[in-house]
Amino acid sequence: MDLVPALEEPLHQPLKSVLGPATAKVMAEHLGLHSVGDLLHHYPRRYEERGQLTHLADLPMDEHATVVAMVADARLHTFASAKAPRGKGQRLEVTITDGSGRIQLVFFGNGVHKPHKELLPGTRAMFAGKVSVFNRRLQLAHPAYELLSGDPDEPGGAGETVETWAGALIPIYPATAKLESWKIGKALQTVLPAAQDAIDPLPEALRAGRGLLPLPEALLKVHRPRTKADIADARARLKWDEAFVLQVALARRRHADAQLPAVARVPSPDGLLSAFDDRLPFTLTDGQRKVSAEIFTDLATEHPMHRLLQGEVGSGKTMVALRAMLAVVDAGGQAAMLAPTEVLAQQHHRSITEMMGELAEGGMLGGADRATKVTLLTGSMGTAARRQALLDLVTGEAGIVIGTHALIEDKVQFHDLGLVVVDEQHRFGVEQRDALRGKGTQPPHLLVMTATPIPRTVAMTVFGDLETSVLDQLPAGRSPIASHVVPAADKPHFLTRAWERVREEVTNGHQAYVVCPRIGDETDDPKAKKKQSPEDDADKRPPLAVLEVADHLAKGPLNGLRVEVLHGRMQPDDKDAVMRRFAAGDTDVLVATTVIEVGVNVPNATAMVIMDADRFGVSQLHQLRGRVGRGAAPGLCLLVTEMPEASPARARLGSVAATLDGFELSRIDLEQRREGDVLGQAQSGARTSLRMLTVIDDEDIITEAREEATALVTTDPDLHTHPGLQTALQALLTEQREQFLEKG
Repeated sequence: MDLVPALEEPLHQPLKSVLGPATAKVMAEHLGLHSVGDLLHHYPRRYEERGQLTHLADLPMDEHATVVAMVADARLHTFASAKAPRGKGQRLEVTITDGSGRIQLVFFGNGVHKPHKELLPGTRAMFAGKVSVFNRRLQLAHPAYELLSGDPDEPGGAGETVETWAGALIPIYPATAKLESWKIGKALQTVLPAAQDAIDPLPEALRAGRGLLPLPEALLKVHRPRTKADIADARARLKWDEAFVLQVALARRRHADAQLPAVARVPSPDGLLSAFDDRLPFTLTDGQRKVSAEIFTDLATEHPMHRLLQGEVGSGKTMVALRAMLAVVDAGGQAAMLAPTEVLAQQHHRSITEMMGELAEGGMLGGADRATKVTLLTGSMGTAARRQALLDLVTGEAGIVIGTHALIEDKVQFHDLGLVVVDEQHRFGVEQRDALRGKGTQPPHLLVMTATPIPRTVAMTVFGDLETSVLDQLPAGRSPIASHVVPAADKPHFLTRAWERVREEVTNGHQAYVVCPRIGDETDDPKAKKKQSPEDDADKRPPLAVLEVADHLAKGPLNGLRVEVLHGRMQPDDKDAVMRRFAAGDTDVLVATTVIEVGVNVPNATAMVIMDADRFGVSQLHQLRGRVGRGAAPGLCLLVTEMPEASPARARLGSVAATLDGFELSRIDLEQRREGDVLGQAQSGARTSLRMLTVIDDEDIITEAREEATALVTTDPDLHTHPGLQTALQALLTEQREQFLEKG
């Protein structure tokens, strides 16, 4: 997979050799820009027209903002202060306007003289600073500013007419308090000539065929547009670059994976799988059958399967994964399932052994002829149990092993690992997936399950190295879930009614979950220890905690019911005992953290109350809600919040309450989060490579780029005939990012 080194000298030049050390240092530390090429790809966030000024009314509080406005008036006040007791202190107040709103600028002390001379009524300028409120009025204290006037060396200089000046488009760059937008603009003016040397990553036939600008022209137009059409053309071209280079990286990864050898695993016709199917008390859905067929086809080839299985909460993914594992055991191999938490590993182990019955009792009295052994391996097991589990794996006695990260440790050896199932992919890093794949003598087949539905373009971008299967049918016998927002601050009686509903469910023989954001033993949130003042709003008080809420409920609204707690810091045996009691119906109400988020399956639980629901993400709320309505009785999910009605948090909760469609919610979630988060900035540690492209809005571009990339990599996997593309890949995918893409 090595790329041949390709040179692109002018764009690789370090900024410090072009701009001077101080500016280059700020750019490197605050904006992550190191080379001329980095700066050329630091695109404007938006453009202002000098004639049309920013809407001052829309300025975000406490954020660094850049505005273009006109000075309405300026007043110099003198006042007495500790430093100037004789009334010699000076304060300059300048009011600027954009025609729709006004904001005050304030300058003090020695900072008064220059703006007093320059900011005269009628002057237009760009201002940058932190927006705050003083005496109920918006203000910028000591803003930096740049006059928009006749500097003949600047774009929009003295040589232009009033009309061109008023219509000129001013690029506003993502900036920091240390480096204003116009200083970035000036730095770009210095490096812009180097754009002529940019090597084009798009193959010429593709570029010309799609009517896209050459790269140097696109860079020039994005930074120095003369018209709005220039901006549109430049953006169209630069989006293609990002989509195409990313899809080429993923296509090369898929191509390399397809070259690897693997053992074909074909289940025997009357083996463990058919014995399991025969004892199922229900029929599989059409979706489950279709996806199973796709998986069995992959398993039968001599190259490792790389498949993403995604589906709606409760669509029966575990059943599909179990049948794939049984097929591999049938064919003489072993299958490992990697779960993100001990609670989930234990839950999977319990539900799989229950589903298999005597087929999971290989080597035991009463086990069926074709049975295998299902082993659990977690980090907190006792020494004897752990030793036995490791022995079962290395001898091949255990056909199926379910575990946490403990499966990845060096000590763990398999007899013949044929399939790895990763549950809840987004909780695992690259290394874990690769370490487990390394346990086989040849690369094992890989099935990744994600319970959070992902929009198609995100799957193509984030999991672009995996083929995708989607389960979109709910199994028969699942009941609808009603969801409601409970505004606890506005309407306290709604919360009282919520607890009455929980009591009614229990009276009818059902059970309930209450979910809280925090454990509450004060070790989990150092901020929570700080004393909160009584007037602090819902935003400032610590999130509600399991231990406190459980205590309050047991003594108050749910007095007389059997209330227990479950959280991640309990001992594994205690957690398991609590879950077993709840599953057996010996507990009425389980007050828990998000440890119950995935995979917990108690069909008799019909109600869920989520406290401080605004503190959870959309996908997380959807996951949690999927724990109820798993049986014949309808489910109820109550989202409790103290957020005011008009807040974005309330709108988000309203979206969750309004639909049970996980794919729709994942789109909403994505639109509300930054693209970088979606592409796993947290996992990759690198800045997102997408600056222009948005994975939701640019679905067409991503789809077409994937097709073009796949075709190109099929004919030229090493990109020998595409040096410009090699260069772009090197710039975009440092080793670390390629590794990150490898796991998605």
